[in-house]
Amino acid sequence: MAPEAAPRPTRAELRVAAREQSRAQRRDAAKAATRTALLRVALPSVAALGVAAAAAVTVQGEADQQRTQAAGRIPEQTTAAGAADNAGTRNAEAARAAQQALAAGDAAQASRGDARQPLAATQGGADTAGQTADRAAVTDQAPPERPRIAMPVAQHGLGEVFGAAGTHWAKRHTGIDFPVDGGTAVMAVTDGTIRTQWNPSYGYMTILKMADGTEAWYCHLRSYKIRKGTVKAGDVIAFVGSSGNSTGPHLHFEIRPADGGAPVDPLPWFLAQGLDPR
Repeated sequence: MAPEAAPRPTRAELRVAAREQSRAQRRDAAKAATRTALLRVALPSVAALGVAAAAAVTVQGEADQQRTQAAGRIPEQTTAAGAADNAGTRNAEAARAAQQALAAGDAAQASRGDARQPLAATQGGADTAGQTADRAAVTDQAPPERPRIAMPVAQHGLGEVFGAAGTHWAKRHTGIDFPVDGGTAVMAVTDGTIRTQWNPSYGYMTILKMADGTEAWYCHLRSYKIRKGTVKAGDVIAFVGSSGNSTGPHLHFEIRPADGGAPVDPLPWFLAQGLDPR
């Protein structure tokens, strides 16, 4: 006797089975999403995109199936078990995609971290070395030494020299002349004390007395900047002019010994101090 054929499910039974299948799919999707979220406390943005894409695929599949059921086009071979298998396959694929996206995000972050670490170390080392070198350079730099002897004017070059004969002097020229413009700054040749006076031949003059008593005379001045007091080598003390017995602006400079004797040639005195005014 032949076995009886299984009765075909009614349409109502198919709808009930489809609803149960849909519920099972949603439960499976929720469980899969929960497991994926527990993998990391905070997923990278690329992993979040993968989970969202998997959920979209699942929802789209459910929507397609519901529309197919509503239109009455459920294939005879489609059963609840087959639908569950398809849903499980899609959920598994979505989970794998999320895990791959997570791994890719971790690798990208690690790569960026590895790339930054040597650079930061190199920059830190370079900065530290540069700062140490700068501090050492500042420490090693000594303050510039103040000149012990200075020129009476900044411009080199002499006019009349010591001992020259001429009609402008009673005997011989008693100093050296610097032919510079009127108003040129006149400077102390060394440390000492100064005083000022008027002389018919020398005009306005400044006398600088050195520590050993030697005097330097600055003659034919236009005006004074310092009339008396202590000065240092290089200080501006007066300005060039053409006062007294003078034919034009220039500085007449003399050196007088401490014993009050006759003037001496200033050129050897400058050369002995390492300066050449010529």
